[in-house]
Amino acid sequence: LFFQIFDAFKSRLHDSNSKVNQVALETMHKMIPLLKDNLSPVINMLIPAMVDNNLNSKNPGIYAAVTNVIQALCQHLDNYLLLQPFCTKAQFLNGKAKQDMTEKLA
Repeated sequence: LFFQIFDAFKSRLHDSNSKVNQVALETMHKMIPLLKDNLSPVINMLIPAMVDNNLNSKNPGIYAAVTNVIQALCQHLDNYLLLQPFCTKAQFLNGKAKQDMTEKLA
């Protein structure tokens, strides 16, 4: 059930409607402190959904929301869970997103 919920939620994280996308990111930011390491089964699915289009977004609301989500992940999850997905994103992203992910890894 947990996986099914986040599988459905994932599509909202990269919705073509920027308002839906931003609210999904803001909601994710609120859920992270509550779920913490319980997110481990879905973290490899969620990080790409959150980061791929949003971290290079020209929309300041979306960019702020995704950076808040990344910060919350770093604060509330075991860094070991984040290492592989962050490395993968840092390797394959470009522009500001690559810089942001590289800084988080450092």
